[in-house]
Amino acid sequence: VQLQASGGGWVQAGGSLRLSCAASDQTFSHYDMAWFRQGSGKEREFVAVITRSLTTDYTDTVQGRFTISRNNAKNMGYLQMNSLKPEDTAVYYCATDFERITSATMWNFWRYDYWGQGTLVTVSS
Repeated sequence: VQLQASGGGWVQAGGSLRLSCAASDQTFSHYDMAWFRQGSGKEREFVAVITRSLTTDYTDTVQGRFTISRNNAKNMGYLQMNSLKPEDTAVYYCATDFERITSATMWNFWRYDYWGQGTLVTVSS
């Protein structure tokens, strides 16, 4: 499956953005989907995951501010980001994994099969 992330941009601290991840075909519904991000000079880090059965999980730093969702009928995934902070500035990537994600494995970017190209989110103070 091919993925294309979009929706990034510039926003002031406290603002909101909604990222989208478009999948190329209906096999998307058979994958777990996650969002990762990579700030300048930093390692890629896990943000959130939504499984094919719609279970969600988040890293602590975004819990309560970000919401991950998906619409399998439209082959789309989303990341709603509220109360944005300057430290959320990063390139955001969507990724999918055919193997079922667990709470132990969701953090590991190398296990994901397919990646979108990334979309830049800049949060100014």
